[in-house]
Amino acid sequence: MRLCSIASGSSGNCIYVGSDTTHLLVDVGISGKRTEEGLKELDLSMRDIDGIFITHEHADHIAGLGVLSRKYEIPIYATAGTIEAIKNTTSVGEIPEELFFPVCAEEKVIVKDLVCNPMRINHDAAEPVAYRIQHGRKRVGIITDLGNYNDYTVESLRGMDALLLEANHDVHMLQVGPYPYYLKQRILSDRGHLSNERAGQLLYHLLHEKLQSVILGHLSKENNLPELAYEAVRVEVTMARMNEQADETGEEAGEAKMTDFPMYVAPRSQNSPVIHIA
Repeated sequence: MRLCSIASGSSGNCIYVGSDTTHLLVDVGISGKRTEEGLKELDLSMRDIDGIFITHEHADHIAGLGVLSRKYEIPIYATAGTIEAIKNTTSVGEIPEELFFPVCAEEKVIVKDLVCNPMRINHDAAEPVAYRIQHGRKRVGIITDLGNYNDYTVESLRGMDALLLEANHDVHMLQVGPYPYYLKQRILSDRGHLSNERAGQLLYHLLHEKLQSVILGHLSKENNLPELAYEAVRVEVTMARMNEQADETGEEAGEAKMTDFPMYVAPRSQNSPVIHIA
């Protein structure tokens, strides 16, 4: 099973997940040309894609959907609310009705040898979801565009072998940056985007000995930096583990280290390292 971010960030998102025989995209918020270039680097083409799973209808997640779906007649999987919102997005153009396949949170969708399980998230969209995708016992979670997380989020993502997790913004950069006040409030809200610190706190809850890799994604171009996101997430996880150790021993703990899985920041407009889930 493979996981690769083809593009990730506030200007466009597209993620590949696949097995030897089944190939899926999660979101196509970039141009058709760029999507095809990213797949070519994986020795694939759009004709290999068995389905496109859409998280929600914002432009940075569906910009290339109309062109690609019409050209290649690829099934589109999304919630009913998202499908209706896509149909009302004029920039996407008309998509044949038979290409849409509604999904529901917590109801599995099987595409050949992959099992896709949508999960609810809080975001200011019609009916947004994240996706957990499974091949045999191997599982990956793709979760972006959530303003916050709760016990449901944590329980839904437990036991993943790999994660693509949003680390959208540095709170200070956002607060002093050029965005208008209403937009800052939207991003900081529980239906906005996950900050670096909150991403690290969520990741701490999801750590387990079989977690093989983490990709930090959906970074804001204006309100974050790759190095800052990586370090902030690392610090949050380290601090949480130190506090846990101190609670268990009753003594002040020394510096705890991250577990031995690689963590990457997804590039904005090129492929990330390919994660091979063993």
